[in-house]
Amino acid sequence: MRHNAHQHLNRHLYGDRQSLPWHKRLNHFTWSWFECTMSTGAIATLLGQQPYTFTGLKTIGKIFFILDLVLFLVFSGCIAYRFIKNRGTLTRSLHHPYESFYFGTFWVSIALILYCIQQYGVPSSGPWLVKTLEILFWTYAACVLLVAVFQYHVIFDEENLPVMEAMPAWILPVYPFLVLGPLAAVLLYSQPQDRGLRILIGGITFQGLGWCVAFIMYTIYVTRLVNSELPEPGKRPGMYVAVGPAAYTANTLVALGVQAPKYIPPEFLGITSIPVGDIWKAIGVPAGIFLWLLAFWFSALSTVSVAKSARDMSFSLNWWAFVFPNAGLTIALIQIANVLASPAIKAVTSAMTAILVILWLVVTFMHIKAVLKGEVLWPGMDEDLEDAEGHPQEEDGEA
Repeated sequence: MRHNAHQHLNRHLYGDRQSLPWHKRLNHFTWSWFECTMSTGAIATLLGQQPYTFTGLKTIGKIFFILDLVLFLVFSGCIAYRFIKNRGTLTRSLHHPYESFYFGTFWVSIALILYCIQQYGVPSSGPWLVKTLEILFWTYAACVLLVAVFQYHVIFDEENLPVMEAMPAWILPVYPFLVLGPLAAVLLYSQPQDRGLRILIGGITFQGLGWCVAFIMYTIYVTRLVNSELPEPGKRPGMYVAVGPAAYTANTLVALGVQAPKYIPPEFLGITSIPVGDIWKAIGVPAGIFLWLLAFWFSALSTVSVAKSARDMSFSLNWWAFVFPNAGLTIALIQIANVLASPAIKAVTSAMTAILVILWLVVTFMHIKAVLKGEVLWPGMDEDLEDAEGHPQEEDGEA
């Protein structure tokens, strides 16, 4: 409620959208804009692995990939402009009680770009790209490990966040690790055995960190749901973020399980009595199926909550959570459908994909409309509403 009151105050102070030039509006370009590139990249990856395809589907997926690249570069330029023009705002954004959580969306966007490069670029390129992606995979893992450690250190050391206001966005600093498992699985399609084994082990290790931290955050979030009210209507689309950890982990367990017999050598771990790769697959697939329904439960719960308050909802960048977590849910189900060879489940995933593409179009339209109307990218309307000390930021963004 305080956020809404502050929005109304700022609209009163600054007037309509024509009264504020664009270069000043860019002072309020926040990390949460990368939720858009997360969603666009997720749609590109989803279209590239459909069980039922048609002529031109790959081309549509490539268009989404190219659009994702363009948006990522534009958004990176916009946020760099904000940080260069306004001294101290980079540090403030990473210590901010709201905006800092969305720093992870920047890194997830990069992971999905790497995923798309493997999916769309490797088949048309040489072995140099395969080696490049291997190097980028490990470099990316090192970078996001630093993000996960230091971002949560800042949150734990400097912030005092009430459990009764817990949201799934608290998971976002570790979200890059939740897509490292699926990224490892897709890279394995072109890696040689020795390098592939290292990526397979790395993928399950990194996914383990992402899932364990997310599970801890799950308990805090569910505690909030049990002991307090649901989030206010405008923030309820953000509830879908809770779908991602279970969905992408289910995807990882199934996809790496399917790849394990190819990459795990005989006598791995000194075991000679059984084929370790087959055992990995036999465990990974049921475990992935086990987790998938948890992701679906969070998606269904979020859908009911959003539907109940739909009339009171106004657009925010959280609306992109309609897309990217549910894309992970759909991709995980595609992996399950493929390994079970189930035509019925494959048909369900096709329907889910169509719904997600429609949602992407709707959210894109609402996003553009909100920018033109000054409902986002406007003083007091974005996640930079307050600085780390709890005071409204100055309009020029200078410290």
